[in-house]
Amino acid sequence: MTLQLINLPKFEDPRGNLTFVEEDNHIPFKIERVYWIYDVPGGQVRGGHAFKKQREFIVALSGSFDVIVDDGKSKHIFSLNRSYYGLYIPDGLWRHMENFSTNAVVLVLSSTYFNEADYIRNYDDFLNWRKNEK
Repeated sequence: MTLQLINLPKFEDPRGNLTFVEEDNHIPFKIERVYWIYDVPGGQVRGGHAFKKQREFIVALSGSFDVIVDDGKSKHIFSLNRSYYGLYIPDGLWRHMENFSTNAVVLVLSSTYFNEADYIRNYDDFLNWRKNEK
């Protein structure tokens, strides 16, 4: 599966809406880790790395932010601002998040447990890895 926005089920109700996500159904992986990012100070950037194996699904649970995804040749900007869709990011892509609104909450579903060795944290190393691995 390639980089894409994925709509999630949305059940509208006057008492409040409900949305859910299921592994290997709405997203193409088994969820091994869930984390969230919040209280991001104005002007800050989160991410700024790539993963060799980890795949992610990112949802704006509250507020809005931009996800910039880079394959080493081109960049794509995705503005996330609704809790009923998210961005699937396959492995091997550089990403960062910016332009956080006040009280933004980022939910990230990950295909792997935390593994520092899976991160590529230097952009030049990422470009070399892409050239040799992908």
